[in-house]
Amino acid sequence: MIENAAPPLFPLNISRAEFVAKDIRLFEFRRNDGGELPVFTAGAHVSVCVSNGDTRKYSLCNNPSERERYVIALKRESGGRGGSKSLVDTANTGDVLPVSAPKNDFELKDIAAGYVFIAGGIGITPVLSMVRHLRSHGRAKFKLYYLSRSREDAAFADELSAPEFRGVVKLHYDSGNPAQMFDLWPILQQARGAHLYCCGPRGLMQSVRDMTGHWSSEALHFESFVEASATHLIEDSAFVVHLARSGGSIEVPKDKSILETLREQGVKTLSSCESGSCGTCRTLLLAGDADHRDLVLTDEERANHIMICVSRARTGDLTIDA
Repeated sequence: MIENAAPPLFPLNISRAEFVAKDIRLFEFRRNDGGELPVFTAGAHVSVCVSNGDTRKYSLCNNPSERERYVIALKRESGGRGGSKSLVDTANTGDVLPVSAPKNDFELKDIAAGYVFIAGGIGITPVLSMVRHLRSHGRAKFKLYYLSRSREDAAFADELSAPEFRGVVKLHYDSGNPAQMFDLWPILQQARGAHLYCCGPRGLMQSVRDMTGHWSSEALHFESFVEASATHLIEDSAFVVHLARSGGSIEVPKDKSILETLREQGVKTLSSCESGSCGTCRTLLLAGDADHRDLVLTDEERANHIMICVSRARTGDLTIDA
């Protein structure tokens, strides 16, 4: 297997920069000559090199039919590694930033009879692109449930509250009170042939995953903005992974993933989202008791597969096909 290379970056101008919710800032990128940009599909993301030198992935939220611009919106995460904070605090209209061509790990399937979208917080961005795509093509058979702490925290709330979205968009604010959380079970208890797309905090996505065990795995799609490091737990410990195909063994430290450790040892493997939601790094699990932390594999698939970007050993060693 060949490891994914870093995407090439090209300079784009910030043509618009404005806050669209509390701590959420929208950026519009265009070419200096006003020409067309590489095509993208609903659910795609681009990588942006921010002023502190970090490169981060951000979902495109505009309609894919718009070839002259890319639009992203991101939340200022003061507790993160600094990528979003740097971009929100320092980037302004007129600045030029390196941006990659779009890539899609969360692609909208046009074959679906209907769609259920569940977005939490800043997870609205890829979903909004999907909604805009469907509406522009006259396909309005969808329902969107947008969950946030308050209207002030909800990006694009004014647009999604417009009359044309009445009956198909539900905005719910819980004020951070678990007792006021939206009950998703009535929505998810019957699949009815629809495809479900969920993006937001990992807790929300895990809850949706738990409530859709009776859905077809092919109808479930998750996108996580959480980096793999956020899935590490305080109680994690080091463990050994045996490599059945290439031979040898590696010790995975308590604060690193199998994928990261393989890279450091020069073992190449496919990867993309690195947060357990896209399925790219799915690897055969040949032996061992895995602690599955992904949002992709079904219970049946977890018997002999593992997502090496987030999952670990529960006890003892693991043997994988690498």
